[in-house]
Amino acid sequence: MMKIKKISAKETYPLRLEILRKNIPLPYEFSDDFDAETFHLGVFKDRKLIAVSSYMKANNPNFKGTQYQLRGMAALNEYQGFGAGKLMLQEAFLILTELKIDCLWCNARVIAVDFYEKFGLQTFGEKIELKFVGDHYVMFKYLE
Repeated sequence: MMKIKKISAKETYPLRLEILRKNIPLPYEFSDDFDAETFHLGVFKDRKLIAVSSYMKANNPNFKGTQYQLRGMAALNEYQGFGAGKLMLQEAFLILTELKIDCLWCNARVIAVDFYEKFGLQTFGEKIELKFVGDHYVMFKYLE
């Protein structure tokens, strides 16, 4: 059974490094990791951390209201497709709604667009290329 809980920024680093930054000259530590308003979620299976995601207060001028950015969502390869991402997004929506946040947005890898669309996120604008990590779309969802 999978279990979700809030974790520390440092707990996200091994998965970020392995899944998102392996052989890429970009930091796996984000500048907002330790901000008071930032939170991180982890999914555990049999006490093993299998997936992580981070949520940071960040404004994108294309969206209105108070906003958070989703960053660093990653799952160990052998656990991708098992529902960990779904658990983290559902929990984040609950937390952000309690915080009265208007909008969640992210820079989504092209291969993840379909996943995010299942949870109501929409693409905004044209595809963008992020140096070293490839093509992405800005995606967003206004929370209720």
